[in-house]
Amino acid sequence: MEAAMASVIGSPVGAFACLKPTGRSVIYGSGRGFLCLPSLSHVPTRLCSRVSYSKPWNKKLGSGIRRSMEVKASMDAQSFESDDPIAPLQLESPIGQFLSKILVSHPHLVPAAAEQHLDQLQIDRDAEGNKEASSSGTDLVLYRRIAEVKENERKKVLEEILYALVVQKFMDANVPLIPAITPSSSDVSGRVDTWAAHYESFEHLHSPEAYEMIENHLALILGNRVGDTTSVAQINKLRVGQVYAASVIYGYFLKRVDQRFQLEKTMKVLPKALDAEDGIIQQVVGKDVRPPIGKNSPPVSPHPEISSWPDHDESSLGGSGQSTKASRLRNYVMSFDGETLQRYATIRSKEAVGIIEKHTEALFGRPEITITPQGTIDPSKEELLKISFGGLKGLVLEAVTFGSFLWDIESYVDSRYHFVMS
Repeated sequence: MEAAMASVIGSPVGAFACLKPTGRSVIYGSGRGFLCLPSLSHVPTRLCSRVSYSKPWNKKLGSGIRRSMEVKASMDAQSFESDDPIAPLQLESPIGQFLSKILVSHPHLVPAAAEQHLDQLQIDRDAEGNKEASSSGTDLVLYRRIAEVKENERKKVLEEILYALVVQKFMDANVPLIPAITPSSSDVSGRVDTWAAHYESFEHLHSPEAYEMIENHLALILGNRVGDTTSVAQINKLRVGQVYAASVIYGYFLKRVDQRFQLEKTMKVLPKALDAEDGIIQQVVGKDVRPPIGKNSPPVSPHPEISSWPDHDESSLGGSGQSTKASRLRNYVMSFDGETLQRYATIRSKEAVGIIEKHTEALFGRPEITITPQGTIDPSKEELLKISFGGLKGLVLEAVTFGSFLWDIESYVDSRYHFVMS
């Protein structure tokens, strides 16, 4: 149980993001299965699929969306008026392209349009079920094959509806998504993070307790460079993509547990053990988690994911990490038993997994990886990004918020068109 807690809370990125050769492809996941999804371990990832070998992946929300439609009929779209796409992932289906156009012209109408398409998806699914029930023999086999093809089409449409609604939530919060990352011709230094910083815009999108956890997450990843927004480092592009995807998952998990925490806090049924701020964390982590005091305090190691980046040193990749602050939400999560923790750390639907994979690939591109005869990655083929620590901070904050929004949207859409497995 303690190992499971540490993997989800103490080291959220290191637990999820690693490369694992599997057959003739590379899976972008962890030793426990991509995105910590035992039930979805068969779902392949697309981020690292081009591999070459060397010779010898509710009601409250519904009312909030409707409120957004009513109050923000003339949404502040000036922030998004540009020739550039408003999101890295370009939607392909006719419905997805239709929603993309509405996102640009009338973003406040996206929820209503999505609801209509969800209703139609439900009608189509019910019709397919009725056809199969009334068929027999050869017709039954044919209908099942047709139903399988149509189900795959509905799955793709559903993914794109989910993605459009997540993007709309960013627009509603007036926080533009980071565009696809490519070397900028306008920056002579070659930095890729030419987008505007919106650090202060993210805090109000999360509860105070959840944002404390997000700050801890940033401290684990960036070490003592959390407050340094100008220094630039060269970092492996694939590693940055792994940190981003893992942070999306962390945000999804965090929103899920924070909903339960806020409900129990409102009902005044939180475990009494939460009053002991440091007790549970110290038992799990095995050390004092309070920030070190004084010049002679021993340094704390940076996040395991950062430590594994090539050519890691204190001057270029964050140096000594910052201690994790104790928080009530963190203690609350630590009080979960292993089974509950695993359930809350699991992405509930294949569609959500697909969105995380496709969005991350659209943002960072699909890196080309060369596998040596020994089964290791050829480091000479690694693509490096020149990015500031402020840019990294912005990526992580966006990723965690993306995961949080994905949880909300997945729950809302499931209330109209059931697709979540649990």
